[in-house]
Amino acid sequence: MMLRIKNWDNKTWISSTKYIQSFINFLLKQKKLTKHSKILDIGCGRGKITGSLSSKLKLINKPIGLDIENHKDFDKRITFKKTNAIKYLKDNKKKFDLILIKQTIHFFNLRDINKILSYSHASLEVGGIILILTLDTKNNEIPTFSLMKQKLNQSFKRDILIWKKLLQLNIKKNITKFNFKVSVKKNTYLKMIKQRYISTLLKFSSLQISNGINEINLKYKKNILFNDKLKCIIFTKV
Repeated sequence: MMLRIKNWDNKTWISSTKYIQSFINFLLKQKKLTKHSKILDIGCGRGKITGSLSSKLKLINKPIGLDIENHKDFDKRITFKKTNAIKYLKDNKKKFDLILIKQTIHFFNLRDINKILSYSHASLEVGGIILILTLDTKNNEIPTFSLMKQKLNQSFKRDILIWKKLLQLNIKKNITKFNFKVSVKKNTYLKMIKQRYISTLLKFSSLQISNGINEINLKYKKNILFNDKLKCIIFTKV
């Protein structure tokens, strides 16, 4: 069963205007998009990134956002669908210029990675791209407490396997990185920990979360500064 994460883009730096604009600028460097472009966002959360992209480009067709969590407060500039991505892509007849899989590929079973890439590739226009982003496992700076760091490092082992699997695919590909300098108030970050904003925290007990909050409270001052580093692989349909 796929774990569900509700708050990764809810009142975090990822939902900030500064982050969204920075990420959109990054996107537009990877692929020239116009008002006619068709976009699919897999694991869209509330869809704020593709919603903002829609406004910037004045898209004729609303981006389609897929998520297994039924976000009632999704961005109305997208067409939101609560559905499994593999099921949607398998039945899909539309063609997209951009398929975005941002920080969600690790939720899929290893055996499904080839399947989702195959279906996504079949759903691209010629010249279209699949853009997959995941946490940088080598140079990660996410603020953690000791147990969180331990679990995060364990999850990175699986992320590395997924990355190797992606690199082995016989599709034209390019590797790049996205980096965002984060300045977050400690109290805000403590609330994010309590809300289990990252999948590493989903299985923690209330006591483990409480102890972790106490640890971070002692570890950091009022503001927490770090780089949110993502590595990115881009597949192009030729």
